[in-house]
Amino acid sequence: MAIAKDLRISLPVEGIPKKWYNLVADIGHLDPPLNPGTREPAKPEDFEPIFCKEIIRQEGCRERYVNIPGEVREGLVHLNRPQHLQRAVRLEKYLKTPAKIYFKREDMSPLGSHKGNTALAQAYFNAEEGIHTLTTETGAGQWGTALAMVSNLFDIDCTVFMVKGSYNQKPLRKTIMNTYGAKVYASPSPHTEFGKKVLKEHPETTGSLGIAISEACEMAAKDPNTCYSLGSVLNHVMLHQTVIGQETMEQMKIGEIDPDYMIACAGGGSNFGGFCFPMIGEKIKGKTDCEFIAAESNAAPSLTVGEFKYDFGDTAGYTPLLMMYTLGQEFIPKSVHAGGLRYHGMSPLVSAAMNKGLISARAYGQFETFEAGLAFARTEGIVPAPESCHAIKAAMDVALECKKAKKEKTIVFCLSGHGMLDLNGYEQYLDGTMKNSAAD
Repeated sequence: MAIAKDLRISLPVEGIPKKWYNLVADIGHLDPPLNPGTREPAKPEDFEPIFCKEIIRQEGCRERYVNIPGEVREGLVHLNRPQHLQRAVRLEKYLKTPAKIYFKREDMSPLGSHKGNTALAQAYFNAEEGIHTLTTETGAGQWGTALAMVSNLFDIDCTVFMVKGSYNQKPLRKTIMNTYGAKVYASPSPHTEFGKKVLKEHPETTGSLGIAISEACEMAAKDPNTCYSLGSVLNHVMLHQTVIGQETMEQMKIGEIDPDYMIACAGGGSNFGGFCFPMIGEKIKGKTDCEFIAAESNAAPSLTVGEFKYDFGDTAGYTPLLMMYTLGQEFIPKSVHAGGLRYHGMSPLVSAAMNKGLISARAYGQFETFEAGLAFARTEGIVPAPESCHAIKAAMDVALECKKAKKEKTIVFCLSGHGMLDLNGYEQYLDGTMKNSAAD
């Protein structure tokens, strides 16, 4: 029996992109970040208390392509890049849909998710400038895991403020980060002034990414040899993640795949941006009619419910103001297993794409996304991360819409990570103890 050529499409190591793609060059006007004190457009020096110089340069870069250093490309090989594009034939049969469904695998990294793509780059640039410590936040723990591991490669210490809700739900994530040598604190914590303030005012809070960002930024600002590293939201993070979308485009060419839909989960925007931005650039140029769908949690529905306006990226107001879809800097979402999607705002670049009508968004709850995750696990054999379940749910919905309309469409989604450390969430879904997730 002949094996279909599109069941799994691989690239050789040489297929790792040599340049990052920068959507800023093609999207048109982008509202600049504002200095929190003056409310004037932020200058590069405004970022210097927390970021290294090369990261600041990339944040403001308008070049269409940015060279990837050789040492970073070599590191991407060790993160198992390039990763496969795979067809979900058994999921198609389960849904009885005429649609073809493909998924880009980001679960095969030793870190378990896509987060290493930018962690590697950020650690490299900070090490080049002599930084000895990086601080960061993490929700579900995927980002903290990634930064903790790659920091070892460059002899950098790592301190992680993990959102308390996830810290309590996912103790093994703390174990992994500790194994990689990182210090991990439940946020809000007693280790920063802002953390102490939040704990005093809200002692029972489960925390939020906004609070954790504030704590990490505060710690970085107090030490000139410490910098802050962000796992999502800002332009330089989106830039580094575009290795995903560029690989996918090459694989679609090999498989003669013309996507009608590209779908990814969206919390702060790094997975969605990395997967979709290269193709959105093609859409801006009139080279594709593909539709792009961001799948978010209804516990933090910034794109579907939030307001497009300037807001702080953190709760304390340390960061510049960003033009983005936001639920408000003080918004604290319910504690859900998709901890990476519990952010009050959305990447300014993803937000701009949404505001310009280049993308759409759908919000989903815990019950329906875990149901989709189980269907995927039982058909394709891969247990997906709770964040990835949102993209799977959206892909399944679109496939069923195709079934109802009797249309043979092509759907490509990003499997942002595996869920082998999220089995507590699956257990709660299976035994009926899982709680609702909708924002109040």
